[in-house]
This record gives sequence, structure tokens and C-alpha cells, in this order.
Amino acid sequence: MRSLRKPAVAAVVAAAALTLAACGSSGGTASTSNNGQVTLTWWTNATTGQLKTVWQQAAVAFHKAHPKVTIQIVPIQNEAFTTKVPAALASNNPPSIYQQWGGGQEASQVPSGKLTNLSPYVSGWIGQLGAASQGWQVSGKQYGVPYDLHTVGFWYRKDLFARAGISKPPATVPELEADVTKLKAAHIVPIAVGSKDKWPDAFWWEYFAIRECPTATLKSSMKAVNLSNSCFTKASKDLTTFMNTHPFQAGFLGTASQVGAGSSAGMVANGKAAMELQGDWDPGVMAPLTSNKSITSQLGWFPFPSVPGGAGSATTVLGGGDGFSCTTVAPAATCAEFLKYIDSAPVQTKVVGANVGLPANPAASAALTPAQQQVLTYSHAAPYIQTYFDIAFPTNVGQALDAAIANYFAGQGSAQSIITAVSQAKSQQ
Repeated sequence: MRSLRKPAVAAVVAAAALTLAACGSSGGTASTSNNGQVTLTWWTNATTGQLKTVWQQAAVAFHKAHPKVTIQIVPIQNEAFTTKVPAALASNNPPSIYQQWGGGQEASQVPSGKLTNLSPYVSGWIGQLGAASQGWQVSGKQYGVPYDLHTVGFWYRKDLFARAGISKPPATVPELEADVTKLKAAHIVPIAVGSKDKWPDAFWWEYFAIRECPTATLKSSMKAVNLSNSCFTKASKDLTTFMNTHPFQAGFLGTASQVGAGSSAGMVANGKAAMELQGDWDPGVMAPLTSNKSITSQLGWFPFPSVPGGAGSATTVLGGGDGFSCTTVAPAATCAEFLKYIDSAPVQTKVVGANVGLPANPAASAALTPAQQQVLTYSHAAPYIQTYFDIAFPTNVGQALDAAIANYFAGQGSAQSIITAVSQAKSQQ
């Protein structure tokens, strides 16, 4: 992930902006004409699929309701945001609106002076999103607004579990290891992982850390940008022990996560693997990768199992969300009004229909599938939701962490190298 890891989103960078409702430049800055016409450039990671259509419809509808405002969509490949956003914020030509994942990544962008403090403009309505919106705050100020929320867990093929004689999802890591053995015996690849993209590897290490570390330790470690607590070393050892069961497909280090039928998502979609650890967006990623029209009904979901003896909560979840920030080149009130529209129940219902995540606005939860409802219910009951580590940390630290975990997955480095990578990146801020 970015550490950007989000749904819907693996394609080439669009060569040009999609100009909606009016003509205009695809450059970064907002433009205002003498007659009060405003054009806002909007960087999104929806390069393909249903969400791209949802955003196109939203831009057109907003222009219809606000004739003097034109929204220009600039689709950008997900992983490109890691470099494009810092460069844009360092320039005098940032986009009006851009994809924002909150956390430490957002905090590291605020000193640029280019992010708009939206608090005065969203205070009247953002409360309907609940506590989730706090993930897009820095020092109590709202510099971003979420449009969907995410929870990471296992998506599995119920038919393949049944074929291997597995009657229920595993509740503990030893049970998961036993299921790996059963699936192998049935000549089924137990787990697919898209290690070519690196960020899927981080889900594994981070979940073991969540199960080994008390919540208080997770919070203090994220705040201090420090992984020196012994529970993080235990997480690395847990991961090594699990990987020694050889649960992944052959050549997993070269497998993409979301692109093509041979990706990890494609393998599960086409019955080539029984499960993968991924976000709630996974069914939406799988659907276009297979001719199997029954794939949605064949999928089940279960949370990451507990680690026997671990000091962490067995029900804490790893997650995050997608959102947007406005920059100071855009009229603040206008930009905030557009983000309010994106979080309105009608648009949020369409976001749910695009299979990219859970709605930021609970008013749209009725549109979720049964499996998504299960994820949402589990998330709401969780005692704590740990933001993806690479988002919780400043951008450069998150990138260093993901790279170190990917190396560890590849059999390079050590448990200490993961901890050292974070401390070294922190010292270079």
C-alpha cells in the first residue's frame, strides 16, 4: 500500500483528465473566471470500474446543482499518489481536491501549507459520519473527509473449504495452519498473496503485531513512530513460523494483487486458491477478473485469527479508509460542499454499489451485501481499529516499513531489520 492500497484501482495513469460538464485544463490548480465560474481539479484513484462511473456521475450532478462549478476528474493510478502528491504540494500548482488516506501521511502533508482546514465548513454535518472522520484530523483540525471505510480480513471460497473438509473458518492461527494442511491435501492452494505489490505482505505482519501487542502499545508506538517494543519482534517470529507451513502459491513474490486473472484476487475468483487476506473491497476487485457470475455468493469472510498467548486483542481489526482533502487553491466553502455531496446518502449508496468498501455515511449501510454487512458488524463491535501502519506513520516511514516487510517476506532481512527501517526513516524526516 502506499502504502496506498485501495480498491478499484490498478490501471495505468490516465493520459488526460476527464473533463465533465465544461471544458478546462487538466492541470492542478483551481481556476476562477471573471464571471464567477470555478473549475476544480479532482485527483482520484478510480481509474477503472464502477467507482470511476460513480465519480463521473457525481461531478455532473454537482455541476447541475451548482452551474458555476465544474469538476475536472484526473484519474491517477493508486500507487502513483505516493510520489505525485508530495511533489504537487511542494509546487504552486496542486490539485483542488486529491485522494487522502489520513493518519500520519496526512499529518506529514499539513506543513506544506497547501491543505485546507475544513473544520469551519464541515462542522454542521460531519458528525453523521461518526468517529471514523477523526482519522482525517490533525491536531483536532479536519484536513480531510472520508468517503469509505475499510477492514482487512480473509475472503475465502466456501466451496473450496467444503471440498477440503473444512466446516467452519479458523478462529486461531493453529486452526488456520491446520486448514492450510487440509487444503494442500485436497490439492488446493491454501492462500494467495500478491507480494509483487508489497503492501499485501504488510497486512500479514501488521495483523500479527496487532495480536501480539496490547492496544495501548499500538497507540503509543504509532505516536512515537517506534517499533522497539518486543511484541513487534514476536510478530516477525509469528510470521516466520506461519510462512514455514508454505501456505502461499508458487511464485507468490512475483504475483500482482489486483491486476489480471493471475493476480491473487484473480486466483481466488477463479478457484485457483482458497482465500486471501485482503480488504473489504476484494469482492469488487474479483468480479471483473472472472467469468464466474456466482463469485459473490461463493465468498465468505472471517477475521484474522487470534494468536495463542498474544497480549493483543483478539478482535481488534486492521483498517483505514479512502477520503479527499481540499487544497488552498480551491475556494474552501465550495470544495467542502462538494465533499459533503460525496458523503450524502444517495452518492454513498452508489459507492457501496461499486464494491469498493464500507460507506463512510451509515445511512447507506442498507445497500451492503450480506458478507459486507458481516464485515461492518464485526468492525463496529471491534474494541479498536488500528489504521494501516504505513498510513498511521509519516509517508517516508510507512514506505520504509512496507519495503522492509516485503524483504522479510522474500527471505531477506530479519525481525530487527523491520524495526531498524522505521527508526532510520524517522531520523531522516
